[in-house]
Amino acid sequence: MSNPEPNRPAAAEELTPEARVMLGRARRSFGISIGILLLGFMAIGFALVYRVMRDRPAPSVAESISLPFHFEAVSAILIDNTIQVTTRDGNSAMLNIFNAETGELISSVNINSDLRPEATLESLAQERESGAEMAE
Repeated sequence: MSNPEPNRPAAAEELTPEARVMLGRARRSFGISIGILLLGFMAIGFALVYRVMRDRPAPSVAESISLPFHFEAVSAILIDNTIQVTTRDGNSAMLNIFNAETGELISSVNINSDLRPEATLESLAQERESGAEMAE
């Protein structure tokens, strides 16, 4: 009722300089409070993710694995839910891969050397040198 002509916009009232300053302060205060509120929500989100990740149970690992009596364990590594054990029996070596949860043997790989047991680095170097001389 204050505007008798609906198609004609109401005259915009100009704000005084003091009112503009107060409106600017109110906007700045609102922006700061919204920023603090968003930081609080982010902190709560990080805390929830931290709690969920921290409380996850540790993966189960087999208590023991069985190796043949005459094999000597050289190294053991826990990788990708497997226990990889390198064993040695005299001159031969073997890589045994076990399931980390059950301790069950998954596979075995024999590791053979092409070198003769009596061969040393010095004798191999001498053989290479004599072979190189013959080729010339």
